[in-house]
Formats: sequence, structure tokens, C-alpha cells
Amino acid sequence: MIDKPAYSLPVIHDRRLRDPSKLFEIEQLDLEFSNGERRTYERMRSRGLGAVIIVPMLDDHTVLLVREYAAGLHQYEIGLPKGRLEKGESVLEGAERELKEEVGYGARDLMELTRLSLAPGYMTHVTRVVLARDLYPEKLPGDEPEELEVVPWPIDELLTITGRDDCTEGRTIAAMYIARDYLAAEKAR
Repeated sequence: MIDKPAYSLPVIHDRRLRDPSKLFEIEQLDLEFSNGERRTYERMRSRGLGAVIIVPMLDDHTVLLVREYAAGLHQYEIGLPKGRLEKGESVLEGAERELKEEVGYGARDLMELTRLSLAPGYMTHVTRVVLARDLYPEKLPGDEPEELEVVPWPIDELLTITGRDDCTEGRTIAAMYIARDYLAAEKAR
């Protein structure tokens, strides 16, 4: 276990927004550190309420992935279902909705495992990792431009899937390893 050091957070003297876009804002922070050093940092502030990524377990050994177009890489990627939270939704409600929209299943057992940040040095965005079990078929209309292909994958074969050219998203990879280790520890108890 790693202990948290007793650092005092820098004092924020000023905040300014720059270049707002639909998805995020760039915020400049004028900071003063405990040793008196001053710096201006920039960070991307997310707009919205956060996001979820779901690890849907069809059974004890099979995770359900989806194949969907990734505009950033201009290719189809295999990954976990995910999406932004909507107003008034809890993390688990958002996970349930996204699961039904993207995979065509609901879950009787949803549990938040942890949260992931992509680049905490300059982004405020956090994604909640949710384990979904005891699945049942139920489909909701989603916002994807085309039907997503559901790809069942053995949770014990993560090295194979993460070695592929079409499974590169860091949140998906981290969430699958976290869920696999959680499930193994749960089974060992």
C-alpha cells in the first residue's frame, strides 16, 4: 500500500477560460506552490457530468466488447461500451443505459469498481469503471450512427485482445484488467 504524501495543494490565484469548444474548455490556472514558485498551467475542463465504461460479463469467463468506429484513428476499434452521463443520472443508471444502448443487455448486478483519468496532468475528465453481471437481453435506441457489433471475448485472454491493432483504447484495456483481477480475487475468497 502506498501512503499519500502530505503535500499542500498550490494556491490558485486566477482562472481564465480560453478557446471553448463543444466538448471541453481550456482553463489557465495561475498557481503558487508551497515553496513560493509561481506557474501558469493549462488544463482541459470537461463539459458534462462524467462518463462510464462498462465491463459486461456474459458469464464468469466472457466479457462483451463492441466494435465501433473511432474517428480519432479513423478505424474500427474493439472496446468496452462507454458513454457520457446524462443529467440526473447516477453512475450505475448511466452504465445500465449505455449497456442497453450499445450491447443490447441490461444487468441485474452493477458495481462501480474504480475511476480512471486519461491525463490528470492536464485533463479534468474522469471515467467510472462499472462491472455488470447477471445480464439479460434488453435493447434501447442509442446515438450511434450504425449498429455496433457485439464481440464476446474470454476475460482470461486479455493479452491476445490487447495485442491486436484494433484494441488500443487505454480505458478499455485498463478496465478489463481491473475487472479480471477483481473477479479473480472475489473467486479466491
